[in-house]
Amino acid sequence: MELGRAHLVAGAVLFFAFVVEAWEQVGLVYVSDGIAEDFGVDHAQLGWALSAVAFGMVPGALLWGRLIDRLGRRRVAVNSLLLYGALALLAGLSPAYWPFLVLRCLSGVAFGGVYTVTFPYFLELLPTRWRGQGAVALSVGFPVGTLLCIGVSQTLGAVSWRLVAIVAALAGLWALAIRRWVPESPYWLARQGRHAEAAAVLRRLGARIGEDARGPHSTRGSQGAEGGAEAGGVVFAVDEGGPNGTLRALFGAGLRRRFLLLLAVSFTFSWGYWGLQTWLPVLLESKGLSVSGAVSFVALTQVVSVPGYLLAAWLTRRWGRKPVFLLFAFVSAAGGLLFGFADSQAQTYGGNLVLSFVSLGAWGIWNTWSGEILPTGLRGIGYSWVTAAILLANTLSAPVIGGLMDSGADTSLVVGSIMAFLVVALLAAVPLQETEGRALD
Repeated sequence: MELGRAHLVAGAVLFFAFVVEAWEQVGLVYVSDGIAEDFGVDHAQLGWALSAVAFGMVPGALLWGRLIDRLGRRRVAVNSLLLYGALALLAGLSPAYWPFLVLRCLSGVAFGGVYTVTFPYFLELLPTRWRGQGAVALSVGFPVGTLLCIGVSQTLGAVSWRLVAIVAALAGLWALAIRRWVPESPYWLARQGRHAEAAAVLRRLGARIGEDARGPHSTRGSQGAEGGAEAGGVVFAVDEGGPNGTLRALFGAGLRRRFLLLLAVSFTFSWGYWGLQTWLPVLLESKGLSVSGAVSFVALTQVVSVPGYLLAAWLTRRWGRKPVFLLFAFVSAAGGLLFGFADSQAQTYGGNLVLSFVSLGAWGIWNTWSGEILPTGLRGIGYSWVTAAILLANTLSAPVIGGLMDSGADTSLVVGSIMAFLVVALLAAVPLQETEGRALD
């Protein structure tokens, strides 16, 4: 299958879904002073408020993860995004801190579905040789979402932080675009015995599948035979005896080690990135930048990350997932340490620009690599646990680092402790298998 217009349309729609995800992750960071003033809370309480969505997304990812393999990729993406929009709107209108905290958490539970499904969904629509570049390109939605968030927060935030929250909630209506323009995963359809629909999706994506064509192997079991008859002769090879979407299967003899490594890399890499990102404006102010200067510099780092993504996309097809991720993670840690121990503005800028250039490119690789390592029958639930590990680190890092700053810890100590997690992520990724150019299991 060649890369065609249908892939580009689906990619564009899912790209904006990831823009919404990025916006929600950092959506209120740049109006956090208004939230703290409105509700009268300190840094630690503000940290919990900022990470409440991520906290809710942890059980949300696990809940939706079971449904991804049962209901399908598209239904989960659409329903999750619509429910998120409704709850996020209520949170933006909340009259006090505790209702705000609870509603933010519940909107996170709802949002866990689209956050978890976006990358494995797109991976299952792409041709094998374009998966790496396509999924990394999808990751560019993160800096785009962050830049949009900064722009909106610096304009509408001057009126009220609530207005920023309401605008973010309205993005939930993008679920209608997913329903209209992104087809269901043919991998999932084939596993459900819906061979005619899987064939129709593949034809829509440009694959040459005739009415009487067959996959390389006949589907085993009576369900497969019936599916083939229904499809007018099209039968896809499905491993009926392969692992199914249960947590127990993830800890089977053939998967346990790599699954635990996926969780370890996800948790530590997320702590290393989000722990710094959440408090970056505050850390920059502690190094002498004004509030407006800090926000402008954060915007600059997001712009710098775009060529980092593009470089990662170009390199992953030539070198593979593992070497590019390891290189980018190593340089990320080095850049973070330079930023943390900087004794001049030039070092502060240089360290953070290096970190921004490579860290998000590494995320693009990880979003692709972690989904490819898992077999199709476990991709939904497995990726949900990977996502939960990322979100758990995101949730815990914000209040822990906020408390560390409240205790008067030096900036270099704070950043050094964050970067130590990136080093652990680097070491945990070494044993993982390469997946570049390999068909999805």
